[in-house]
Amino acid sequence: MDVSVTLWVLTIVGLAALIGVDFFIGRKPHDVSIKEAGIWTAVWIVLAALFGLGLLLFSGGQPAGEFFAGFITEKSLSVDNLFVFVLIMAKFAVPTQYQQRVLLIGVLIALVLRAIFIAAGAAILASFAWVFYIFGAFLIYTAWKLIQEARADDEDEEFEENRLLKAAERRFGVADRYHGTKLWIQQNGKRVMTPMLVVMLAIGTTDVLFALDSIPAIFGLTQDPYIVFTANAFALMGLRQLYFLIGGLLKKLVHLSYGLSVILGFIGVKLVLHALHESGVHVPEISIPVSLGVICAVLVITTITSLMASKKQVAEETGKTEGTQKAEGSEKDSIDV
Repeated sequence: MDVSVTLWVLTIVGLAALIGVDFFIGRKPHDVSIKEAGIWTAVWIVLAALFGLGLLLFSGGQPAGEFFAGFITEKSLSVDNLFVFVLIMAKFAVPTQYQQRVLLIGVLIALVLRAIFIAAGAAILASFAWVFYIFGAFLIYTAWKLIQEARADDEDEEFEENRLLKAAERRFGVADRYHGTKLWIQQNGKRVMTPMLVVMLAIGTTDVLFALDSIPAIFGLTQDPYIVFTANAFALMGLRQLYFLIGGLLKKLVHLSYGLSVILGFIGVKLVLHALHESGVHVPEISIPVSLGVICAVLVITTITSLMASKKQVAEETGKTEGTQKAEGSEKDSIDV
């Protein structure tokens, strides 16, 4: 896809305007309702769909298919990020009325850092085709690691601050409590960070770790930097509202890691096949329509099986509770007699 400098500028300006609107709407700290989160989640998905339709009309089916495949993949991987966001919010005890501001700035930091990753990845792939082998192998390894982590089922997982965050805290110091939405305050004659800034940096920098998986994944679907960037942007910008919408449902998506591992493994194989094809080896390549179908099918099946498993687990726990109550009641009756 041939993208002019003018189109790049217009796209970035348009995305910046959308971010500005999002910031204006969420400028006043408040608890986000399910209704508000649902409306704005739908708005961001519609905007992404309209952008994809625009690509279809002006650039053809191939770029549009690559965008939708990339957007759905990035969106599904972003849902996995929400598990960590929940841990971060709990770790720093972020008041509910400030959580949307934290997510807005944190996601904006993540978007800027991902743009740098995408530019670097595109330059590397353009110069060294053999990097496809590394990306493919890395995704397959990541898929296997996700399965291992899912099987471990560590319920006591806690967020651990990364080295960059710890270094910033040592260098500038951190206030002992939140001061509204302020990021810096004067304390004992010294300018220190507030917990608000720390948690924003935690969200933004932690997302970069997820980018190590998602950026190679989307490059496995398209090598067009414009589509990679816009798919990431639309997937990330609706993440704040999605956090509040499905926050209570995250624990019910018990098979999400398995589904994501299948998707990453599939894209990893696709990348290896593409690399072999580029090297002159006659191997079949996986088309975008097939990729899009596999990704959607895996997500649908994962969601259905997760909800079924969660429902079964709730029924079993309810049965155990009722059985315990009946046993205690019988024991009490025996003592009274």
